[in-house]
Amino acid sequence: MTLKIPAVLWDRHYVAGLLHRYWADFPGGAPAYTGARFERLAGGGDHPQAANHFTPADFIAVATLSVDVPVRAVLRLLEPSNPGSRLLPHIPVDIELVEAGERHIAESSPAWRLWRSLRDVDGIGPVGAGKLLARKRPRLLPVYDSVIKKVFERPPADLSFWSDVRCALRADSRRLAAHLQDARDLAGIGEDISILRVLDTAAWLHGRDVGL
Repeated sequence: MTLKIPAVLWDRHYVAGLLHRYWADFPGGAPAYTGARFERLAGGGDHPQAANHFTPADFIAVATLSVDVPVRAVLRLLEPSNPGSRLLPHIPVDIELVEAGERHIAESSPAWRLWRSLRDVDGIGPVGAGKLLARKRPRLLPVYDSVIKKVFERPPADLSFWSDVRCALRADSRRLAAHLQDARDLAGIGEDISILRVLDTAAWLHGRDVGL
């Protein structure tokens, strides 16, 4: 399925304005939007000391995106035997979705298997599972929630989002990927913020602005 991107999100200055607003701080230093701390909290979910297991900071990070993981689920995922410790080492840390092969996100992939395992943990569900994966692999796996779903006009049962985002990034000589990089540079939010996060943040804030 083709990713339906609203025309306004192809406006580099509009997208940069959304990013600048999202990553702004109040005068006292608190973030205008708590999600602006999602990637960078405690050095990021993909830094070498944390990349292959879940940490307490990961659950605080997803809370900044309005996902409250129940304590029992947190404790389960912090145990050495949790599915993350088994599957995260097999999900590449240093590959961008635009560069990834379909095998990296196919239903047989470790990423998909981990999403299914997390989804089945009581109190997490599909959206929480996806945001945990986006925290651990921010350059490979995009954030997804109800607002994103509406902005991109996704189907009720949406199991092809990762693949469709990948196809969109690669289409037309990678026009979308270049556009997102340009908007990120114009906004000045830092190159450590992935283009996937640029896409989902712009779409989410636009969606909220128009009442989705």
